[in-house]
Amino acid sequence: MLIDHITLNIKAGKGGDGVVRWRREHGIPFGGPAGGDGGKGGNVYFHVVRDIFALTPYKQKQDWEAEEGKAGQKRSMHGASAEDLYLKVPLGSIIYNREYDIKYECNIEGEKILVLKGGKGGLGNEKFKSSTNRTPMEFTKGGIGEFATFDIELELIADVGIIGLPNAGKSSLLNSLTNASAKVGDYPFTTLEPNLGVYFGFVLADIPGLIEGASEGRGLGHKFLRHIKRTKTLIHLVSAENEKVGDVYKTIRKELEKFDTTLLQKDELVVLSKIDIVDEKILKEKIKELEKISKKEVIILTILDDKSIKEFGDGLIKILKEKEPKTKITDEEIFEEIENEVDEPRYEDLGNE
Repeated sequence: MLIDHITLNIKAGKGGDGVVRWRREHGIPFGGPAGGDGGKGGNVYFHVVRDIFALTPYKQKQDWEAEEGKAGQKRSMHGASAEDLYLKVPLGSIIYNREYDIKYECNIEGEKILVLKGGKGGLGNEKFKSSTNRTPMEFTKGGIGEFATFDIELELIADVGIIGLPNAGKSSLLNSLTNASAKVGDYPFTTLEPNLGVYFGFVLADIPGLIEGASEGRGLGHKFLRHIKRTKTLIHLVSAENEKVGDVYKTIRKELEKFDTTLLQKDELVVLSKIDIVDEKILKEKIKELEKISKKEVIILTILDDKSIKEFGDGLIKILKEKEPKTKITDEEIFEEIENEVDEPRYEDLGNE
């Protein structure tokens, strides 16, 4: 089961205590203080992974704590520092630290984000010796690790988000284009969780839960509207079985606008699905109505038609590739850059030597 929102209570490790010890060796009965310092408590990191189910284990356990540092030892030996705690979060997560009012965006796969620092180790009595205090009894306890409550929300990162009213054919389209095994059924809200699939390297997401009033929490509400925020392109599916296809299109667009006006600025493909259930005359009327409302060329699609699916997929790939950022630099651009360079000294990054 996909968990896309969780609240965790997390504590970094406490530092180990310093100790009072004395040097006792043969022939040196009064060797002086030899209490070592305590080890540092474990830090807490969030580790960003490409796994949308990474939050699932936290459903059973919301309280986490890094290990404590070990206490100091005799013979001036320091206690061992504790291992750091790493908690996995999915790529695309938004993490909010309530205590410190800090927000983290997890957009880089493999990134390890330090969120809480472990307590420092306490000082042993050796640290307190001086010319006037040769037998110190002083020591300090280890520092307390930082604590915070974190709200973690997953906002899916996908190249394409498939949107539309329940039963528009979103899951069927995803299954036809990819190897996804999204559940399909002839009833509203068959899809309760976002489904993902990969089509020629592009990630497609079936976004469920959009009905009139979704922006106010009706149906599955804005729980899934936020998943649309990070998609690059929207496929807006409108089923031909709806009597007023233009009104259906406007309903979804209105909910997007209420939730976040920037969603209306995304690239959008308008697709009329399930065209096999209407005759040719009615189909033409619906296409005309939808094009008038959306002001876009409408793509028609029969979900059960393999040829139609392939043509649609080929067209989708062409559009997505056209929208990819330019990565190659031409020879002309390289020469132009050289000619425009200012003759200034260059400094290479030598690292921390």
